[in-house]
Amino acid sequence: MSRLKHKAISKLAAAAIPVGMAAVFAFQATASAAPMAGTRITAAALHSSAQASGTKHKHKHKNWRPKLMRVRAYYWALSQKGHPYIYGGTGPGYDCSGLVMMAYRHAGIDLPRTTYEMLGSPLLVKTNHPQVGDLAFYGTGHVELFRKWGYTYGAHDSGSVVSLIRYGWGWKPTAYYRVRVPVRHRKHHKHKKK
Repeated sequence: MSRLKHKAISKLAAAAIPVGMAAVFAFQATASAAPMAGTRITAAALHSSAQASGTKHKHKHKNWRPKLMRVRAYYWALSQKGHPYIYGGTGPGYDCSGLVMMAYRHAGIDLPRTTYEMLGSPLLVKTNHPQVGDLAFYGTGHVELFRKWGYTYGAHDSGSVVSLIRYGWGWKPTAYYRVRVPVRHRKHHKHKKK
C-alpha cells in the first residue's frame, strides 16, 4: 500500500470514530427515553405530560374553520344523495347550483343562486389544488362539489339524481374555486372563543 493511500485511510478512520461514538450515544439516549416494554402510553398520560411541560395543543393551520365549512357543505350535499334533478330546484329536488348553494347555506355561508352569479362572487377564490367541498365548474354553466381527482358530486342533469360522478375526457371541470369565509363569520368565531 502506498504511503499516500495509507495516510488517507488513517484520516478517514480517525474521522469515522467520533461519528460512530456520537451515533452510539444518540441511540442510548433514545433507548433510555423510550417507554419500557409492556407499558402503554394513554391519551391521558400524554395530556398530563404536556400539562407538566407547559405545552398547549394548538391548531396546526390558522385557516381550519374554512376547511371545516367546505367539508360540512360536502357532507350535507352527500345527505341529499338520490334526490332528483329539477331545473331551478333548491330542495328536495335540485339543479347543480341549487344543491351547491344549499350545501354551503347549511354550512353557514350564503352563496348566490346561479353558476354565473357564483363565478362573480367575491367569496370565491380560484385554486389549482382543490379539496373536498371546493367548487368544480364545468365551463360557466354547471357546478358541482369536488370530491377527489376524477370525481365531483352534485346534481348533473335532467333525468339523473344527486350523486357522485366520474369525469373524464370531454367532460371535466375547467376551473376550481375555494369559498372564503366571510369576514362577519370570522369575527363571530373570535368573539365566541373568548
